[in-house]
Amino acid sequence: MTKLSVNINKIATLRNARGGNVPDLLQVAKDIQAFGAQGITIHPRPDERHIRYQDAYDLKAIVTTEYNIEGNPMDNFTKMVLEIKPTQVTLVPDAVDAITSNAGWDTVKHKDYLKEIISEFKRNGIRTSIFVDPTLKMIEGAAETGTDRIELYTEEFAKQYALGNKKAVKPYTECAVLADKLNLGINAGHDLSLENVAFFKENIPHLLEVSIGHALISEALYDGLEKVISEYLKKLN
Repeated sequence: MTKLSVNINKIATLRNARGGNVPDLLQVAKDIQAFGAQGITIHPRPDERHIRYQDAYDLKAIVTTEYNIEGNPMDNFTKMVLEIKPTQVTLVPDAVDAITSNAGWDTVKHKDYLKEIISEFKRNGIRTSIFVDPTLKMIEGAAETGTDRIELYTEEFAKQYALGNKKAVKPYTECAVLADKLNLGINAGHDLSLENVAFFKENIPHLLEVSIGHALISEALYDGLEKVISEYLKKLN
């Protein structure tokens, strides 16, 4: 079974829009887990426009499943992750002003840097994952960094699938096969939705986890959070 980790950034965005504590991010995280999701993902950014750094600390006591913190490993981020010690840290090469993640790591160019930071996280008992584009060379480079897992960046798949191009999953399948041969665990995320996640899962061998936020929260506005999470779990089982 592929695990579902729910990204709650959008809940924080809604809360911050009014300046209070509605919706209550911590309560939502509790409820998401109670509804069956197997993980909580957050992606704090330097400007704290959605998830605040304090949220990351507060969630430590709330997340009883898997706690995944995503982000660019700049000094403040790294310090926070080492103090919280989540289940997993996912390294994403975000620019400071990025609206959302828009590229994977160049694991060849940045191999030495990634090696250094990954070794520090692993020394502290934190599972590591690298956000990568579906390119075989980047998978090979990821294996040389010492990371535990990769997270396949699925925006292009989602875009092409919506246009009816199901062949767009092929490079992801090929990367998953290679990653497994190289003893890398396989995660995936970005623009996965109820529309495309079952097809993606069926075509990606050894898929351990998907991280879904924007689509899931948007779908939940119509169908309700509990129902939407149940639907994802059925498709990933």
